[in-house]
Amino acid sequence: MVIKEKELKKFFNLSYGDKAPTREDWESLYNKNVKFIDPTQEKNGIDAYIKAQDGLINRCDDVYLESHNIAINNNIAFIEWTMGLKIKGIEFLYYGTTRLIFDQEGKVQEHRDYFDFCSGTFGNIPVIGVFIRWLYSRFVD
Repeated sequence: MVIKEKELKKFFNLSYGDKAPTREDWESLYNKNVKFIDPTQEKNGIDAYIKAQDGLINRCDDVYLESHNIAINNNIAFIEWTMGLKIKGIEFLYYGTTRLIFDQEGKVQEHRDYFDFCSGTFGNIPVIGVFIRWLYSRFVD
């Protein structure tokens, strides 16, 4: 079974104020043994994945997600996205990419997010942001 771009857009587009996917929504797309990895955590199984998603949503005043480009090749998809998190009146923006690997039934068996957690989280905070940018500059010419 091949996943369609339209189906992925349902999960990778969320405007501020919109309701997040339900457990049933997640279970319709994700394998019960899904492996989830991002720069801050690694979770195994649909229950742990849903708990991680719910935890993010509950920590934030609001969440925004917009997909920009989606590429699907056989059982692998890449989604380029922007995520906004509003927390205590401050908006944090993250630019990233997700790689999804699908099982034979077309459900996600592995979900890996790639994004710069430090810049998105600390980059605009006075003093800390300056330090983060300085630290990054030590690694590039």
